[in-house]
Amino acid sequence: MTTLTATTTVEQLDALAQAAEAAAPVWRAADAATRASWLRAAADALDAAIDELVAIADEETRLGETRLRGEVGRTSGQLRLFATVVEEGSYLELTIDDADPSATPPRPELRRMLTGVGPVAVFSASNFPFAFSVAGGDTASALAAGNPVIVKAHSGHPRLSERTAEVVAAALVAAGAPEGSLTLVTGREAGNALVQHPVIQAAGFTGSVAGGRALFDLASGRPDPIPFYGELGSVNPVVLTPAAVIARGEALAQGLVGSFTLGVGQFCTKPGVVFVPEGAGFEALVAGFAAGAAGGPLLTDRITDAFPSGIAHLEADPSVAIVAQGLPAADDAARPVVLSTDAAAVAARPETLLEECFGPVTLLVRYASQDDLLAALRAVPGSLTATLHSEDGDEVDDVLAVLERRAGRVLFAGWPTGVAVTWSQHHGGPWPATTSLHTSVGATAIRRFLRPVVFQDAPERLLPPVLRESALAALPHRRNGVLRVP
Repeated sequence: MTTLTATTTVEQLDALAQAAEAAAPVWRAADAATRASWLRAAADALDAAIDELVAIADEETRLGETRLRGEVGRTSGQLRLFATVVEEGSYLELTIDDADPSATPPRPELRRMLTGVGPVAVFSASNFPFAFSVAGGDTASALAAGNPVIVKAHSGHPRLSERTAEVVAAALVAAGAPEGSLTLVTGREAGNALVQHPVIQAAGFTGSVAGGRALFDLASGRPDPIPFYGELGSVNPVVLTPAAVIARGEALAQGLVGSFTLGVGQFCTKPGVVFVPEGAGFEALVAGFAAGAAGGPLLTDRITDAFPSGIAHLEADPSVAIVAQGLPAADDAARPVVLSTDAAAVAARPETLLEECFGPVTLLVRYASQDDLLAALRAVPGSLTATLHSEDGDEVDDVLAVLERRAGRVLFAGWPTGVAVTWSQHHGGPWPATTSLHTSVGATAIRRFLRPVVFQDAPERLLPPVLRESALAALPHRRNGVLRVP
């Protein structure tokens, strides 16, 4: 493992890329049991190094030991999830059409599967220094798909990035994976060069709209454009019906405050805009809970500097008022803020009022009628989540239809902060939430780093092992249109 404490040079990047290119065929050819064992070895190494890694992470991010230990568990857990995905085999989408000379036109034998795209670039996020960083979901899913990974370290936790890469890379090699399976680059210039390097075949990113769009354009502008899977901005709209506020307004207010201040408002699923019925008294309920809410230090100097300017940008709109503020905070910490506006203003000026503000702030949007609500909701940009709190008698079909078009995950209870890492999870949404239709969390995140290939009339001995008759009986596959599950 080559460790890099300064900005990665062009020559260093080339060397890492060549190592990844050499490792790619080994990963692609590894059978399910072998690849799964490599993933589990990485997970075990992270768990074994948890004390050391959490101490470094707390120094660099100030997120606290409890939060960080839980995040290491999530990170090793998703590596193990992808090991089971590899072993289960349905991700390969094995599909066979037997030859049929009597068909019009005659049909050849076709055998289709998904295979790894090749070396993948992963860009770490600031707000999850483990779960969306060096060994996070993008890396886990790319490795599971059979691809080496080169990670661009985040400047907010450089020492943690380097040490995590050392731990995981060593574990992979010790388990039998080739050198070059996981490496690290540092510096913005190296990140730009990474996404443009001809060896890289796909990229995953979690971060700002501006940063993600710049890298997206670089990936698309290559002589050989590559897919760029970016998770960008998200305001995560929430709708409360009048009946819901009457039935459980106090609990909803308490839940909202807990959610938008969780992690000092730095979760990508933070409820940033909440549509509330006019005259229902919900603002006062929120104010009561928000007054006792604590803020805290933000992750980086850039985020710290941007938070007050983001609040000022919203407050500059004539429709916006401050509903409440949380407990006073130290000079370098963010104080929770609740703002309010109305649905007509949101519908008229979404580019101002619906811009994501990273940190502990949420915007309450009053609506007087269903028409007001729908007009404002249609102005909401694509988001990772949308939440609807309603009662059984509410007529919410039209509202739900808009929310479903705006988000990748729709909640009907609870709050969107907190993303379960499961087979069915979807963590994505329409632009600008993501640059694609795929998820960055859950089993199907692996699909981003796979490409289809079909073998026509291939001799059995030349087929990939998983497409041979001896293997198909033990793997999910579709044959002549019929799904077969062992």
